[in-house]
Amino acid sequence: MKKMDTDKIWDGVMAGLKLAVSEATFNTYFRNTRLGEIKEAGDRLVCVVGTGSAMTRDMLDLRYKGQVVGELERVTGKKCEVEWRIESVKAKQYKSVNEGLPLFEEVKQDPEKGRAAGLRDDYTFSSYAVGGSNQMAFAAAQAVARKPGEAYNPLFIYGGVGVGKTHLMQAIGREILERAGGKIVCCTSEQFTNDLVEGIRNKSTEKVRTKYRQVKVLLIDDVQFIAGKVTAQEEFFHTFNAIQGAGGQVVMTSDRPPAEIAKLEARLRSRFGAGLIVDIGQPDFELRTAILLIKAKQKNINLPMEAAQLIAEQVVGVRELEGALVRLQTKNVEIDSNLVRETLKMERSNGSRKILTAAEVILAVSEYFGVGVQLLKGEKRTKSIVWPRQILMFILRKDLRLPQEEVGRLIGGRDHSTVIHATEKVEEAMKLDRQTETIIHNLRQKMLIAG
Repeated sequence: MKKMDTDKIWDGVMAGLKLAVSEATFNTYFRNTRLGEIKEAGDRLVCVVGTGSAMTRDMLDLRYKGQVVGELERVTGKKCEVEWRIESVKAKQYKSVNEGLPLFEEVKQDPEKGRAAGLRDDYTFSSYAVGGSNQMAFAAAQAVARKPGEAYNPLFIYGGVGVGKTHLMQAIGREILERAGGKIVCCTSEQFTNDLVEGIRNKSTEKVRTKYRQVKVLLIDDVQFIAGKVTAQEEFFHTFNAIQGAGGQVVMTSDRPPAEIAKLEARLRSRFGAGLIVDIGQPDFELRTAILLIKAKQKNINLPMEAAQLIAEQVVGVRELEGALVRLQTKNVEIDSNLVRETLKMERSNGSRKILTAAEVILAVSEYFGVGVQLLKGEKRTKSIVWPRQILMFILRKDLRLPQEEVGRLIGGRDHSTVIHATEKVEEAMKLDRQTETIIHNLRQKMLIAG
């Protein structure tokens, strides 16, 4: 058999895989691989692929073997089989699909300008991990950063707590600020409302209007909290129109889409939906691993791939991922898989449970009581449904520590007062009724065992 250039073949395979999988998946599993040798077996080629760890090998074999074989057959033109080999593999710097675009070249940040605009230095596109749950939102954000006021105006990003909405919104502002300049304001809807209140109190409303209306880009975080505030909605409506009329860009984040924001004026709902509405879901395993590696690099923590994957298997929430990393850092020893296992095991033995997603909690309660998920979220108020629904709200509020508004949104768009009532009722029942306490305990154990 004629000797084949394994490096050239693997470069071709990597080029195909980089287009087929998310950037987070590629960086997590494929970047630390190489084609070691090719053996001929009849009419087939047996390709020996080196991986950096047993965990990476197992995940590649379980999830991506078919894609690897397909790319090998495309490049070689022959039927192929794959054998995995664990070895020390140096990561090769495969070119990013975004590399070469002028927008994403490294630029020197101006901290003073960023702070004046309300932007954080670490919220950039380069520090944002991309996976299946946020790919569309990331692509939309890039487009807005390249052509503010033209592509997707307004851009409305929504999703649950801690999924990266604020990071992505601020990354847009940072790119525009460093490359094109112009006045940019990034704030929460609460800050906007407070400024307006102060303006009315001090008779300086025009000053407030100048601050918000004469900008190139307005970035508003948690815009759902403006709903129900008549004066704030009136002012924001005119601010929105003034910015768009002058060719400026508006970007907003929320915990829910415009159609589900209660007490939001129809004219604002119409404006919000006139551009692009994108959602960000909870990160999958690959994305959680990539987020950990990025956070570790930012904090100058040496975090091996296997250790990051072990954490990502046990911890789901993005903010909890960072918390786990900080706790490991405080050990003041080299982080490896054994340390991660010991730390997570110790936390579980001390009563800490695997951090679940809201969807997993809803499913666990549904299965425990034998009540369908849609019934839990629906309007029926029979006792057999209301009580499980209230317990669900209690667990989402107390165990996942979700805001009242987020819990209400998850359970059929209910008002925060309903969530408060449910939480207080379950707490009171736990004090008076041992059976309720047992139910909560059993549910918590069920979720722990499921993890």
